Amino acid sequence: MRAEIKTEAAPAAIGPYAQAIHAGDFVFTSGQIALAPETGELVGDDAAAQTRRVMDNLTAVLAAAGASWEDVVKTDIFLVDLEDFAPVNDVYATYVGSPPPARATVQVAALPRGARVEIAAVVYVGGK
Repeated sequence: MRAEIKTEAAPAAIGPYAQAIHAGDFVFTSGQIALAPETGELVGDDAAAQTRRVMDNLTAVLAAAGASWEDVVKTDIFLVDLEDFAPVNDVYATYVGSPPPARATVQVAALPRGARVEIAAVVYVGGK
């Protein structure tokens, strides 16, 4: 089974990719940046504000897949500046709960639209 997950509560893809794909017992989200779903414009001037928007976007994609942060098993965080690690962690922790998912965080040279943070998730939905 392979099915596209799509919601208007998160920004539309800005390229040839899906917001998420449901495959077997898992949902794989595409990376989300801090785009407002209504306008497609980047929001937030700092990493904390952008992370809140990113996490809200991911929450909407999870809901469209019939999942929540409790189902997330792995995230990947991409930062333009590792100096943003602490403020991103502070916001991220308010969404993921305990135990948090496994995670990788890396610094990258640039992100689309001048974003400071991008986050993608792997979600286990096998028990649903």
